[in-house]
Amino acid sequence: MLQVKERMAGETAKSYAYREISENIINLKLKPGSLVSENELARALGVSRTPVREALQELQKSQLIEVFPQRGSFVSGISFDAVEEAAFLRRTLEIAIIEELCDHITFEQIEQLENNVNLQEYYLNNGMSAKIMELDNDFHRDMFMMCGKERTYNLMKSMMGLFDRVRILSLATIKDTKIVADHRAILEAIKTGSKENARACIEKHLLRYKFDKEKLEKSFPDYFKSAG
Repeated sequence: MLQVKERMAGETAKSYAYREISENIINLKLKPGSLVSENELARALGVSRTPVREALQELQKSQLIEVFPQRGSFVSGISFDAVEEAAFLRRTLEIAIIEELCDHITFEQIEQLENNVNLQEYYLNNGMSAKIMELDNDFHRDMFMMCGKERTYNLMKSMMGLFDRVRILSLATIKDTKIVADHRAILEAIKTGSKENARACIEKHLLRYKFDKEKLEKSFPDYFKSAG
């Protein structure tokens, strides 16, 4: 069932529809393979069909929606080939970001990341995995902002829906709590200014999803596309 948040002040109907539908797809409230109805989405969001149709067209470009003639629009199954490509882009950019931070991070920025990781550890100890996901996203976004690379981050984010569904399955299903320790290791490497160690930490962190592939496909066979 669609989970709907309030429309933000000044947000167009199309932007609102895109944000809400994409978030529901990424958070697996709209499951891979499920049929999406323009009429039902429009009713749930309180908008007309036109902005919903336009949002679905944009989501098709992002490969989160597939359209089949005479059948309708469906939430795309998860393709590990597409996940690999999105992960490659993210890994390449974040390695560059973390190396820059090793050279230029300020005390205040270290404190900001420290507060984030402390909260992750608190939520981990209290079984609040959804909060960890939010803080994970904030941690990585903040590193880009600290380097003045907001546009680069937004470009990367446009492809991350393909990757984020696997992250969410990994965290919520396999209960992989190593990501919190990863963030602590990344932060400590940045604090020491060791680019080699920081690079190793971020690569390990961003490649961790590979270790989950077999378990995820076994647990949710209907969510994934077969190779080729």
